[in-house]
Amino acid sequence: MGGVTRLGSPALRVRRLAIYFAWTVLLMPVQAFGLALRRPWTATLPRFYHRWCCRILGLRVRRIGRPTQARPVLFAVNHISYLDITVLGSLLPVSFIAKREVAGWPLFGWLARLQRSVFIDRQVRSTREQRDSIADRLAANEALILFAEGTSSDGNRILPFKSALFSVADHRATGAVTVQPVSIAYTRLDGMPIGRRLRPLFAWYGSMTMAPHLWTMIGLGTVEIVVEFHRPTTLGECGSRKLLATYCEERVAAGLASALSGRRRPPSGRRSANTTAGADAAATAAE
Repeated sequence: MGGVTRLGSPALRVRRLAIYFAWTVLLMPVQAFGLALRRPWTATLPRFYHRWCCRILGLRVRRIGRPTQARPVLFAVNHISYLDITVLGSLLPVSFIAKREVAGWPLFGWLARLQRSVFIDRQVRSTREQRDSIADRLAANEALILFAEGTSSDGNRILPFKSALFSVADHRATGAVTVQPVSIAYTRLDGMPIGRRLRPLFAWYGSMTMAPHLWTMIGLGTVEIVVEFHRPTTLGECGSRKLLATYCEERVAAGLASALSGRRRPPSGRRSANTTAGADAAATAAE
C-alpha cells in the first residue's frame, strides 16, 4: 500500500468525511429513538441512510438479478471490504451477522448495533448459543446477511465458504430458510477497470490497518461496485450443509469472475456439474 497511499485528493477526503459524519450524526439518534420505541420504519431507515452514504463516498452500485422476497432469508455473500456494509445496506433492508469484535469498534460498532446486527464469536468451539440467537431472528421472518467466507478476501477471488456457518439454514425454530448467494465485486474507478494492483485500495484484508486504508480510499474518485443476486435455494433441496455451502460458493465465484472480467451474462449464473438438478429446480421456484 505504500506506493498507492499518495493517490487521491486531500480536498475530496475532507469534503466527503465532513458530509459523511454530519449525515451519520443526524440519522443515528433517529434510528436509536425508533428502536427504543420499536417503530417498524427502523427496518428501512438504514437502507435510506446507506443509499446516501454511497452518493457521499462516490460509490456507484450496479445490481444484477433480483433479491428474493421470501422470508426468512439468509443472503450468503463474499466479503471484500468494510464498504460492503454500505453497498449491501443500500440495496436491502437487512441486518448483518458480524464478528463480535465489530461491536467494540468506534462509530462502526455503533452503526452495526443500530442496524440490529447479530454478533458472533467465531473463536468458541460450541456455536449452539450463537446459532440459536441467529435462528431467533430468522424465526421472526427477518433477512440476514452472512459473509460466508468468515473473513474478508483480496477481492480477486473468494475464499472457501464455511459450511458450519450455514447451520441456521434449517432450525427447529425456523424450519426451512431460503438462502440466496450474492456476489460483490469492485470493478471500476472513474470508469477505468480496477486491476489487481489497485484492488487493495478497496479490499481490506489480512493485517491492513483500517484508518490509513480508509483515508486513502475516501480520497479516490467514483467507484463502481457490481452486486449480483443468484438463484436462491434451501438446505433441504441441496441435501446437506456442505452441499449448500458449495452451491453458494460456486455461484458467488462465477459472479465475481464475471464482474471482474466485464462479461455480461444472465443473473442466474452457469449451471455447475457439482450442483444437483433438484437444487436448481428449487432455486428457480424460490424466485
